Amino acid sequence: MRTGVWLVGARGSVAVTSIVGASALRAGLAEPIGCVAEHPALDRRALPGFGDLVFGGHDVATTSLVKRAETLAAAGVVPGRLVAALHSELSTVDEDVRPLPHAETPARTAAAIQADLAAFRARHELERVVVVNVASTEPAPEPHPAHASLAALRAALDGPQTVLPASSLAAYAAFEAGCAYVDFTPSTGARLPALHELAEARGVPYAGHDGKTGETLLKSVLAPMFAMRRLAVRSWSGLNLLGGGDGATLADPAANAAKSASKQRVLGETLGYVPDGHTRIEYVPDIGDFKTAWDLVTFAGFLGTPMRMEFTWHGCDSALAAPLVLDLARLTAAAHRNGRVGPLPELAFFFKDPLGEVEHGLAAQFEALAAFTASLR
Repeated sequence: MRTGVWLVGARGSVAVTSIVGASALRAGLAEPIGCVAEHPALDRRALPGFGDLVFGGHDVATTSLVKRAETLAAAGVVPGRLVAALHSELSTVDEDVRPLPHAETPARTAAAIQADLAAFRARHELERVVVVNVASTEPAPEPHPAHASLAALRAALDGPQTVLPASSLAAYAAFEAGCAYVDFTPSTGARLPALHELAEARGVPYAGHDGKTGETLLKSVLAPMFAMRRLAVRSWSGLNLLGGGDGATLADPAANAAKSASKQRVLGETLGYVPDGHTRIEYVPDIGDFKTAWDLVTFAGFLGTPMRMEFTWHGCDSALAAPLVLDLARLTAAAHRNGRVGPLPELAFFFKDPLGEVEHGLAAQFEALAAFTASLR
C-alpha cells in the first residue's frame, strides 16, 4: 500500500517534524508516541504502515529539509541525533519538494499542481496520494459566485482573477488529480459547494479542519464535563501565546480572526450555548515553536454559587501536530482505498472545526473514530 503524502507547506515546522518522525519510525529509531492510529482500541489493519509512506510537497521556501530539521533540533523541537541519523533520508525527500506553481490563470496553476502530483505518483509507483495542507493560516475569503457550483468555478478559473484562496486551489488540484485532501489548518480548503461537487465527481474523500493539538483539545474534554455535570459556564476566556512561523502569520488580524473562530466552535456545540469570553492569540517571537495557553473559566453551581477554574497548557506545536498529520494521511488513504467519497466526519477527533454535524466531546469523537477504523476493509 505505498502511499504518497504530499505536504502543502513542506518546508514548514509541522511538515518537517512529520517527515523526520515518519523516517525515524520506519528506521526503528523512535516510538509512535502521540500517534492516535496506534491506539490498541483502533483497528489499523487497513491502514498503510509508516514504511509505506512516501513524502513530497510544495513550498515557496527554498531552505533544504536537512537545514530546516537542524534548525528545529537546535530549538528543541526534534532530537538532534535523529536529524544526524536521517540525513540521507531527508535529502531524498527534498528531491520531491517542488516550488509552489504560479501561472497566468488559476486554472493553469491548478494544472501545474496536478502535473506535480501525477509525476510524484508515477515516479514512486504509489497506490494513491493524500494531499495534506500544513501551510500558513489564510484569512477567510469573501464569498464569490464561483464557489457555488463546479461549472461556475471552472469558468472562473480560466480568467486572470483569483477566485479561490490557495488552500482551496490546492484542494481543487488534488481532487482533479484523483487525490484525497486533508486540511490541517483553519483555512477554507475544500469547504466550498463547488469543491464538494468535484470531490464526489472524482470519487475522493476529504477531511478537516484545523488540527486539535492543545488548548482546544482540553476544551473538548472539559466542556462535556460541565455539560454532563449540569454546571452553568458563565464565561470562558483564553490567551494563547506562540512564536514561530505560525505565530508570525497569526499576527495578521484577518488570519487571527479565522483561527480564533475555529477555536471557539467546540464550546457552543458542546454546551448548547455560547458563554461570555473570547480567545486571544498573541505573537511572542522569543518562544519559537512552543506555545502557552492560559484559560479562565467561571461557572455557577447549585443555588448560583460562583466558582472558577484556571489551567495553563505549555507545549511544542509541531511535536503535537506531526503525529496527527501521519494519522490523518494513513486514515484518509485507507478511507479512499475503501471507496469513501466526500467529507469524513468520523475524523472529527483530530479537528477543532470538523466537517459535518458531529459530536464535539473528545470521548464521543474517539468512539466514532474507533467505529470508523473497524469499518475499513
